[in-house]
Amino acid sequence: MQPSSDMFAPKLWSVLKEGYSGAKARADLIAGLTVAIVALPLSMAIAIASGVTPAMGLYTAIAGGFLVSAFSGSRHQIGGPAGAFIVLVAATVDKHGVDGLILATMLSGIMLFIAGWLRLGSYIKFIPYPVTVGFTAGIAVIIFASQIKDLFGLTLAGKEPGDLVAKLESLWQVRETVSPAAIAVSIVTITLILAIKKLRPHWPNLLIAVGVAAIGSFILNLPVETIGTRFGGIPHSVPLPHMPALSLDKIEAVLPAAFSFALLGAIESLLSAVVADGMTGRRHRSNVELVGQGIANVGSAIFGGFCVTGTIARTATNVRAGAVSPISGMAHAVILLLFMLLFAPLASYIPLAALAGVLATVAWNMIERPAFAALLRSSRGDALVLLATFLLVVFRDLTEGILVGFVLGTVLFIERMGRSVKVSPAARAALGDGNEGREHPVDYADPDVVAYHINGVFFFGAAATVGAVLDRIADTAKTFILDCSAVPFLDSTAANVIEGSLRKAEARGMRFFIAGASEEARDMLRAHHVGEPRVQFHDTIDDAFAEARALPFVGVAANGQSAHPAL
Repeated sequence: MQPSSDMFAPKLWSVLKEGYSGAKARADLIAGLTVAIVALPLSMAIAIASGVTPAMGLYTAIAGGFLVSAFSGSRHQIGGPAGAFIVLVAATVDKHGVDGLILATMLSGIMLFIAGWLRLGSYIKFIPYPVTVGFTAGIAVIIFASQIKDLFGLTLAGKEPGDLVAKLESLWQVRETVSPAAIAVSIVTITLILAIKKLRPHWPNLLIAVGVAAIGSFILNLPVETIGTRFGGIPHSVPLPHMPALSLDKIEAVLPAAFSFALLGAIESLLSAVVADGMTGRRHRSNVELVGQGIANVGSAIFGGFCVTGTIARTATNVRAGAVSPISGMAHAVILLLFMLLFAPLASYIPLAALAGVLATVAWNMIERPAFAALLRSSRGDALVLLATFLLVVFRDLTEGILVGFVLGTVLFIERMGRSVKVSPAARAALGDGNEGREHPVDYADPDVVAYHINGVFFFGAAATVGAVLDRIADTAKTFILDCSAVPFLDSTAANVIEGSLRKAEARGMRFFIAGASEEARDMLRAHHVGEPRVQFHDTIDDAFAEARALPFVGVAANGQSAHPAL
């Protein structure tokens, strides 16, 4: 069935249908200005850390950010370049160049659009909590490591390695090139960011800190590298839309990077939308969000930007600033565009050490320290998932860390769910349950009847445990009753285990009753040849016991045909 058009209507459409007043517009414009002030230094800093020009960071925030808000499934989502992508973007640029990065961004947008259209958004959110904490902390470590060079003003003869260990080794070898001026600018920037956040939390601490660092560096004529000295400044406008160079070989080469962009973009944007929901009490549309992220990534690539996603910090700022609709996010993109048109030359004076200080504080804030410590203490399984994800992200690959962490988390969940399924003799499980008020309570103590009660989700993870118990059916019993009234779901593996128990019962000439199974469970069992006349289904275990005693035992043939006419 094709999805209806209403199902994929962006939140902007919902807001406009509700009615958009002048008061709401003012609130959105103020919030948009606030977010733009935060996004301006961040967009340039993230782009520089990713190995591209600061202008590309602004292109991403302007084109991608506008489209994210216009087509988002969340009222408050703010899109732009994200610190989580730094390592992936840098690796893609290093391997495929800027053209390859833009092509990978476009392909990731197409993947996200398809994922949303196929309604996969609800499944992407099923990422274990230890995985999100682990990969966020790993990304933070990588971001900080990528800023050491500019924080200390180090000079490298060649290109800075991407691998963490190799990076640290190369930076240590040039430690004598450290710049006291760059260190001073970094310290002043970080100190101002932290002090303003504590003393004046509503002030734009990032912009103020970068502005003070730029003005101080210019007045004192400090020998520090700036955006102007490294990149020649930023242009006065966004480039005209154009398609990246396309070829089958190039597409095939950048597909792994595009998949990584799409996977991380989906996770990051949906997490950001969940954060916004928690702050506002609203509910986002996850599939619409993926469609919107897909459109935004294609648009960002067409305008010369790179991968864009929903950003948690900027989205939270948008909510706290009083935004009421996606128009605030669109306004933030327009304000960034106006900055490029009117004040681009001023960006040339921004010291790279100041932007490195900005990202250093971002990296510190990304690490969820209380959550990290709590997961290490909670259980061995959670600690394993957390550390595996963290270490793989830091020392191997971001996508590999997420996938391995997800697999480990899934295995851990299966193991825990499997242990939660309990199998017990029905006499102990059911005596006293349902007999209150009965005129003639059912007595389950009968040497000719063996009854077992299963409690929990009966699936492949519990198959070995349940099967081992069912294998111990007494040879002397004439009737076997399996009580499934406390089984909310059983899968094909469970049905196969029951079918195996049925075959053993038939070989021993036992009758086989199943009590309390839901219609869905009965359909699954019948699909695996566990149905009439081989077994009898009863609504309750009491009915099964009553039937077992009412029928004189004649036996069941090995071919499954009962020797008793009632069966």
